[in-house]
Amino acid sequence: MPTILISAPYMMPTISRFTGILKQYGCETIVADVHERLSEEEILAYAGKFDGVMCGDDRFSPRVIDACLPRLKVISKWGTGIDSIDKVYSESVGVSVRNTPNAFTLPVSDTVLGLMLCFARGIPWMNQDVKSGTWSKYLGRSLSECTLGVIGVGNIGKAVIRRARGFGMNILGNDIIPIAPDFIIENGVEMTTLEDLLGRADFVSLNCDLNPTSHHIINHQTMEWIKPGAVLINTARGPLVEEAALVEGLRSGLLGGAGFDVFEVEPLPKDSPLLEFDNVLLSAHNSNASPAAWERVHRNTIHNLLVDLGIPHDDLDSVMADSMNSNAQSTAKG
Repeated sequence: MPTILISAPYMMPTISRFTGILKQYGCETIVADVHERLSEEEILAYAGKFDGVMCGDDRFSPRVIDACLPRLKVISKWGTGIDSIDKVYSESVGVSVRNTPNAFTLPVSDTVLGLMLCFARGIPWMNQDVKSGTWSKYLGRSLSECTLGVIGVGNIGKAVIRRARGFGMNILGNDIIPIAPDFIIENGVEMTTLEDLLGRADFVSLNCDLNPTSHHIINHQTMEWIKPGAVLINTARGPLVEEAALVEGLRSGLLGGAGFDVFEVEPLPKDSPLLEFDNVLLSAHNSNASPAAWERVHRNTIHNLLVDLGIPHDDLDSVMADSMNSNAQSTAKG
């Protein structure tokens, strides 16, 4: 009977649902004590005890993977990003790494547009003033007057561009791989260099994967290229931005603002300088929030696990539906 370690934070609020599903497929479970992600040392505490894992952004380094052998067969990531997992090493020793591509394209791209609208229209600050008794007028601007620079024109970057196009924005794009010409033409995107994009964009949205070419893509040097007064938005991965450079850009007045859902260190430390700025909007790595998207990822994470463990599960969709109904009824009774 295979044993599964569950450490995906988004599964924890209804964990009995998922342990029950796995039990139906003959699996025992270990539920990790996790809040945001497991460190190497925290995973090592479970090493050798599980055959598969459904994880979040846990740190599966070669050291951790070696310690989990020979039992470990599959790392099933809840979500899309696998930058915390050494996929190449894992697969070289026979451990498969699975994820859910394109999992949160719609909610994340909605978040980017929401942040741009907040800054363009001054919504959070006007709300704060009126509630405090100040009847203030802000000099807003229409998004149609602005240029958006999208760094990383993948699934989410494309969705951001399609939404921005609906607002009439001028759109610049930057990517290390060629983008399909039909998408560029249909959406009026000007592909350009990173330096040119940063120098012309009123809003810069980071939508690239975290890899050696994108780590600290916004740093002290590239910050100097940014158009004065521009707003930087990051809903992708925290380490895309060197936070010391971000803080410097905010303190100097170079940046007009920043909207960040992800950070180099998560949760954001209580003494983070980013908490000092009125022109910074922050959220807790939550731009993926969407019950429908979460349910698709729950299902695919379990599917990927069972596939690589060789466990038949043709009835998974019905099992998932039944478990959701049972969980809803239990919640209603509670």
